[in-house]
Amino acid sequence: MEKVDYFVLAGYFLLLIMMGIWGYTKIKSSADFYTAGGKLPWWLSGISHHVSGYSGAVFVAYAAIAYNYGFTLYIWWALSIAIAMVGTTFLIAPRWARLRTKTNIQSPTEYLAARYNLPTQQVMAWSGVIIKLFDVGAKWASIGILLNAFTGLPISTGIAVTGMISIFYITLGGLWADVVNDLASFIIQFVAGIFMLVMVLTQLGDGFSGIFTMWDRLPPSHSTMFNGPYSPLFSISFMVICFFSFSGGTWHFATRFISSPSGSDARKAAGLSTLLFLIWPLVLFFPMFAAPVFLKDLPDPTQSYALMALKFLPHGLLGLLLASMFGNTLAMTAADANTISAVITRDILPVFYKKARNFQPKKMLVMARLTTFLFVLCTLIIAFESGSFGGVLGLIISWFSSLIGPTAVPMILGLLPAFRRSGSAAALLSISGGLLTFAATKLLLPDNMAVGLAAPISVSLVIYITAGFFAAGKVKPAAEVLLDSIKEDT
Repeated sequence: MEKVDYFVLAGYFLLLIMMGIWGYTKIKSSADFYTAGGKLPWWLSGISHHVSGYSGAVFVAYAAIAYNYGFTLYIWWALSIAIAMVGTTFLIAPRWARLRTKTNIQSPTEYLAARYNLPTQQVMAWSGVIIKLFDVGAKWASIGILLNAFTGLPISTGIAVTGMISIFYITLGGLWADVVNDLASFIIQFVAGIFMLVMVLTQLGDGFSGIFTMWDRLPPSHSTMFNGPYSPLFSISFMVICFFSFSGGTWHFATRFISSPSGSDARKAAGLSTLLFLIWPLVLFFPMFAAPVFLKDLPDPTQSYALMALKFLPHGLLGLLLASMFGNTLAMTAADANTISAVITRDILPVFYKKARNFQPKKMLVMARLTTFLFVLCTLIIAFESGSFGGVLGLIISWFSSLIGPTAVPMILGLLPAFRRSGSAAALLSISGGLLTFAATKLLLPDNMAVGLAAPISVSLVIYITAGFFAAGKVKPAAEVLLDSIKEDT
């Protein structure tokens, strides 16, 4: 990178600081900090939901998958998410917005005390917080790798720099700063992504038809739908997990819907995100698919996208591309930090410190910012030790993706009237069974990614549904009232 690239990157960092300050002026209470006061426009919510779906890990870990295995990356990742999001759009997203308008929730786990009971809520809240430590840690590690590839900066230094910037702007600006960063990073990524696509097609020499003829220059397996460990079972398992994750089992996705003015707005936001997941990755991933044509026998495929950018992009736009990767990563990690802070402040802290239930708005806002700061700090420590968990890909797929299912099943299905008979016992058994299955697969089948991904969520689903089917007695009255109240907008 040259001076102009660093200048562009510095400009983006300055923009982040301005976003934080702007968000600070809009925040008067914890409701503004966590849910934008329920005033998030559907189009901004939809773009934010989409951008929050991937970080610098896409340009590191997933770029390596594209380099080694080809088109299967789009099939099992982007297409699986888009299909899963259809269910999210019509079944789940509107119910989150209605929960806020009916019960004034600010965190995704806040409704669980009424739906199940307090112990179940606490188990799910604590489980989610711990799981998210690994996921966000992986994202910091990925941006450290990208910085190293572009600038030569040590990975640990890159992690520290990005973490400190993120702490500043999200602690100040809350959700408003986060969603505006999502919008800015998407615009930057769109410009850089289109330019990157055009440059790669130009170098291939076949014009627009290079999108199709390029595959002839790659191993035949690179153009197949399923390749290597990414089998049909793996893809179906990932799709099921994506339904629960993008519906709100990964909490910052729920926050985008909770912050919408109404159920219909949340549905439109989810629909826009679905469309973007279906189309945009085809543009974004193409240089990753083409990388083996230009970079033969690369010893470290995780650097393939960065090396392609260095090869094809002019200076200035190179800095812009790196800024967009920063934007994605910081947006996603900031979204996680904001939502985890809401869970800690609204659902965990009041149980252990009774006085927190009566905090005045100003004091609650101070607690919101403090917990956000501390959570990000903990994830940075995980990032420094990411190698102990199998690297970036290991953290994202082997740990986070496998663990999210057991905690997400009772959270998402608990919103649907069809599962009203599944109470607290079903929820706790479901979580326990899934986590035990995860531990068993880690011990017995550590190298089987498909089974490691499918087994925990499958066991959780079977237990949750079966326990509800055989449940004796009446449905909890509070749960009945809650489910009836979020059927439709009023």
